[in-house]
Amino acid sequence: MASTTPATGSPGRVSPSDPAYRAFLLLRVVFTAAPILFGLDKFTGLLTHWPRYLAPWIDGIIPGTAGQAMYAVGVIEIVAGITVALLPRFGGWIVAAWLAGIIVNLLTGPGFYDVALRDLGLMAGAVALALLASRYAPAGRGGSSY
Repeated sequence: MASTTPATGSPGRVSPSDPAYRAFLLLRVVFTAAPILFGLDKFTGLLTHWPRYLAPWIDGIIPGTAGQAMYAVGVIEIVAGITVALLPRFGGWIVAAWLAGIIVNLLTGPGFYDVALRDLGLMAGAVALALLASRYAPAGRGGSSY
């Protein structure tokens, strides 16, 4: 079934049954909620002790403690999630870049290679969100597709 949204990304009617549009909505919800929730957890530590994920070389070049660095990470993640909610075309690329940084951190730290591989998959999902947003939430349309 063909979508009623032109491939150029120009605004038009979007069919809720369009699988690509549904994928866009799913990715938008996940990449809004996950960064915000993980960002908030940097302050509560309910899921894990986040400072242990910081590569020692990064901890050595940033001011403050690893715990304080995780607070800054939490703020950045919350802002990234909000950006995805409001401007998914831009926010998807922000989350993808942030995940690339996390991957570098994990690959150069002590043995979190499995988490780095998982984050590579998440990064691919964030890129897919940004690409789909160019069609379903183009600039100048207010960014909201809900």
